[in-house]
Amino acid sequence: MKLVNYKLQTQMENLNESSTNTHFKEYLKSILEDSNTPYFQKADYIGLSLQDIASKIEHIGTNVRELQNYKKKLQTALTLAKELVADVFIQNGVDRVDGNFISSLTLQAESTTSKSDVVILNENKVMGLGYVKFTPDIEAIKIALETPKGKKELEGLVSVITETTTIKPKVKVNSKKAINNTNNTQKPITLELVTNDDTNLENVA
Repeated sequence: MKLVNYKLQTQMENLNESSTNTHFKEYLKSILEDSNTPYFQKADYIGLSLQDIASKIEHIGTNVRELQNYKKKLQTALTLAKELVADVFIQNGVDRVDGNFISSLTLQAESTTSKSDVVILNENKVMGLGYVKFTPDIEAIKIALETPKGKKELEGLVSVITETTTIKPKVKVNSKKAINNTNNTQKPITLELVTNDDTNLENVA
C-alpha cells in the first residue's frame, strides 16, 4: 500500500456528506481546465487517486479480519490461561495469592449454566392443542399481487409501500488489461500537474 497520498486523494478521503465539498470540486475543476497538462495525465491522476482509496479499503478490511481472528485467539488463550492457573492453585491447595501491583489472585468457584431447547415430537398434535403461531406469507402475497385474481382478493387487506432509492452517477476507473510481455518493462508513472500560476501541484513517482 502506498504510504504517500496524492493531493487529490487526500482531498477525496476528507469528503463528507454533511459538507458542500466546494473546495474539492474547485480543485478538481482546476485540474480538468489546466491546459498545460495532457488529458491522459489528468485521467491518471484522478483514476489512481480513486484506485488507491479502494486499495486502502481492501487493505483495512484484510487487517480487520486478521485482528478479529487474533482477538478470538487471545480470548481463547486468556480463558485457558485462567483455567490452568486455577488448576495449579487447586492442586497445590492455594486459594489466594496477594500481589504488589495487583491486589490478589483468588479462585472463582466452579459454576454451571444450562440451556433448554424444546424438541417437537408430534407437530400436528401440538398445533392441534393451540400451540401454533400464524404469520402472513409475504412472498406469496407479492406474487399474488402480480395477478388480477390476487389483486382482487387482497384489495383493502394489504397495501404496497414502494421505496425508491436514487443512485447518483459515479465515475468508474477502468484498468488496462495486463499484457504478457516479458521484454516490456514499464516505468513508474510520473504525474506533474501545473496550475495557472505555474506552481507544481503534484510530482508523484
